[in-house]
Amino acid sequence: MTEQTTSVPIEVAVISDRGLSEKRPLNEDSYLSDPERRIFAVADGVGGAQAGEVASKTAVEVLDEAFRHQLDGADLEDLMEIAIQRANNSIYQMAQDSPKLSAMATTIVALHLDGHIATIGHVGDSRLYRLSPDGQLHRETADHSVVEEEVRAGRMTPEQAAHHPSRNVISRALGAEPSVEVDMKMIEIEDGTTFLLCSDGITRHIPDKEIGELLARIPKLEDACAEMKRRCYERGAEDNLTAVIVRVGQPASAATYDDEQTLISTRADLGTTIDSSLSQPQSLAQPPPAPPVAPTVQIAQPSLTPPPVIEQAAPPANPVPAVERRKERRLRGGARDLLVLIVIIGIGAAAFYGGMVYEAYRGARDAIARATSSPTPTPTPTDPVMEFEKKRRDVDRAPKAAAKTMHDDMVAKGVSNPLDSTDPEFLYLYGRASMLSGDNMSALAAFEHASANLKDNTSPLYDRLRVETRVSQLAVASMLRYLQPDAERRALQSFNEIIDKGASPSPPSQ
Repeated sequence: MTEQTTSVPIEVAVISDRGLSEKRPLNEDSYLSDPERRIFAVADGVGGAQAGEVASKTAVEVLDEAFRHQLDGADLEDLMEIAIQRANNSIYQMAQDSPKLSAMATTIVALHLDGHIATIGHVGDSRLYRLSPDGQLHRETADHSVVEEEVRAGRMTPEQAAHHPSRNVISRALGAEPSVEVDMKMIEIEDGTTFLLCSDGITRHIPDKEIGELLARIPKLEDACAEMKRRCYERGAEDNLTAVIVRVGQPASAATYDDEQTLISTRADLGTTIDSSLSQPQSLAQPPPAPPVAPTVQIAQPSLTPPPVIEQAAPPANPVPAVERRKERRLRGGARDLLVLIVIIGIGAAAFYGGMVYEAYRGARDAIARATSSPTPTPTPTDPVMEFEKKRRDVDRAPKAAAKTMHDDMVAKGVSNPLDSTDPEFLYLYGRASMLSGDNMSALAAFEHASANLKDNTSPLYDRLRVETRVSQLAVASMLRYLQPDAERRALQSFNEIIDKGASPSPPSQ
């Protein structure tokens, strides 16, 4: 995280609710709200209760993993686009592999903030709005839906689109095809800018004009979330509804919210999920009677707040220069997270071999002590386990330099690819260096090759390598589970095999 990113304060509020429709007993929306890493997203799953939920959760988790392990200096626009593309690949592959998930897909709208630079990615009809400090509301995304494309082509009016039978049919989604085109943009923003990411469960009941008035008029973001839910419930809440509101910097000067105005109590909670930092809207024991059908509720505009001007997906006045797309690069894993995971997984496995390795090492140590006790100096035998430990510490201190050195050494020996080596110790160390450098794909390949080359040799070093290689293989495969689902299955099987073959040794005598 850069200094610029963390120097600009932000406020966040979230609400996600299944709505009132009995046709949608589960909430198929998912959201990502990570103020620390400044990444936010909303995904609206389709394809049935279970399938829609799986698709939307997969989308936000892949995006979360990408930004959780980003490296300093990463191209954030590329990172977001690649993550969304890979989420599409994962969802599509799961849909192909499982008949129960065959119809699943999801929308996604994502926002990343780096200081006063906003990166936006979008597929489907979930939307992102931007309320500028001067009260103008901009819709930064254009729906990928049948009716919206007709409106943009001039063959349908917005009024016709709002009531068209196909208004909920999307023309682009994650998981529907093997590849997907992602709409990307970067814009510069000012302090006091407010963003709203939401699913169509919000926008089908609250038109853009009301959204602009609501965001401009209610200073507390959690109150704005509660008011959005109230209005959706008041108007039927026909779909799952999710909203993520993010305010950047200090809010612009605005009229104080009328303390005497009372929000209508919401209906009984039907699966609402709100960030722990938010105040839960009061729920009644029984839902209130449905209000009479009426035109869109209008709210009196405070005299100090100018009416918002709404612009739909217009090019920003201050766009960031487009960054030329780099070649797709692998998403990088975080060294600290992986090391923690390795330690957790390795505790159980190490118990099987710890005593055996200790006994072997103690025997070697005693032999060395006896040999060196002679008055005549003799060379100290090299202990393979101790040498391995030293090499591993060297890798941990400078993983990138170690990976480059090992690669160059192999090239000097006439081997262009280090993964062509048959030395399990080399492959493990190269995999560890790659893992700690963020190259998880190379690390996974190296660990799998090392496991394959660990034959039936029962030396203490190979016993150690058999455990640590499989622990590391499982850790990396878990990080790549959405990109390489078969790799996690193979790693778990290999890990279980080494556990099943072991026998918990008695602790060594002191």
